[in-house]
Amino acid sequence: MTAEPNVGVAIRLGIAQTLAWASSYYLPAMLAESMARDIGVSVAMVFAAFSAALIVSAMLGPYAGRLIDRSAGRSVLAASSVVFALGLAGLGLADGPAGMLAAWLVIGVGMGCGLYDAAFSALVALYGTRSRGVITGITLIAGFASTVGWPLSSYLELQVGWRNACFVWAALHLTVGLALNLSLPSPATPGAADAAAPADGVLEDVPATVPESRHFWASCALSFVFAATWFISTAMAAHLPRLLQEGGASLATAVMVGALIGPAQVAARLLEFGLLRKLHPLISARIAASLHPIGALAFGAIGAPAAAIFGVLHGAGNGVLTIAKGTLPLVIFGPAGYGRRQGVLMVPARIAQALAPWLFGVCLDAFGVQSLWLSSAVSVLAVLALMALSTGGGGGARRAGGPQAGQQQPRTHQRDGDRQLP
Repeated sequence: MTAEPNVGVAIRLGIAQTLAWASSYYLPAMLAESMARDIGVSVAMVFAAFSAALIVSAMLGPYAGRLIDRSAGRSVLAASSVVFALGLAGLGLADGPAGMLAAWLVIGVGMGCGLYDAAFSALVALYGTRSRGVITGITLIAGFASTVGWPLSSYLELQVGWRNACFVWAALHLTVGLALNLSLPSPATPGAADAAAPADGVLEDVPATVPESRHFWASCALSFVFAATWFISTAMAAHLPRLLQEGGASLATAVMVGALIGPAQVAARLLEFGLLRKLHPLISARIAASLHPIGALAFGAIGAPAAAIFGVLHGAGNGVLTIAKGTLPLVIFGPAGYGRRQGVLMVPARIAQALAPWLFGVCLDAFGVQSLWLSSAVSVLAVLALMALSTGGGGGARRAGGPQAGQQQPRTHQRDGDRQLP
């Protein structure tokens, strides 16, 4: 049987995730210029090294997920704290391009086994199909990673320099991050979540399984959705102020809209945790993926007065889609082998994330605000892919005529944790 979801676990892991994201994904935005100047490289080279770290995290994801499936998440997440600390310390000590690249690659290893994918997998190992609410709780807290990370990195750079800023982040991983990740409980029996049956008929507790023959196509659809939405999210994070100015907004308006995105993400996650909690995650994801093109249409038609509408809709959609990356594989395939499957599904997304700033920047140089046609088209394709996935399947059958609450269906398991049909 799976454990009952624990609010304390969500809070501790949410804080650990805030630290992990703030000191890796959000680090270059504040320190890249000083880092490049001091080491003697271009800013573009710093971001190229960061992109290489994202590629490393993509390649490592399936392996880290399989480890979590077999041994639960505490040891993997705790190890990521140590790896993050080593990479950040190496970055602070780097005196040339080779040292900088090597340090970023180590940080990439930490990202591969210490960001959302690993945290979501650890929660599924603990709570099985009851994980949706806890996953949402973590994203609510870690949604403030940029809000915390950017000012803190900037403050440390001004006070003690970028190298010491890296050392401070490394020390936080070895103290706060490591302690929080080690506080994560382990399942009484590794793999117990794989065999646990839903305890009631609440939608979030019942996986809508697909037939084994359709696993490949469902996996392809989800991989595309995750790659498309991460591409858009990263492209907007890198270029939103410039994009809005290309569309006629002032610099002050662009900055204001950028500041709205974080609160919009958190507000949408609160909505997902509350009013949308009883909806199937596929329905929430379809709505969320539709918000970017709707906002882009408003901005394209009205111009600068609609910049805030675009920012809020984009942020809200991105906030819910972050949760969907954790919950959709769970409700479609079930908890068995979740970590390995999640790692595989996210490989295209990590690669898209690494390429997005460059590719969308090229489009912005060539087409200006018309680049929104690209991001909107990608979003629409993601919606269509989500529409191709069914909210019914095994979960609906069980609610309609399957076992009653608390009853368990027989399951068989393979060594690698692949879920078999009853």
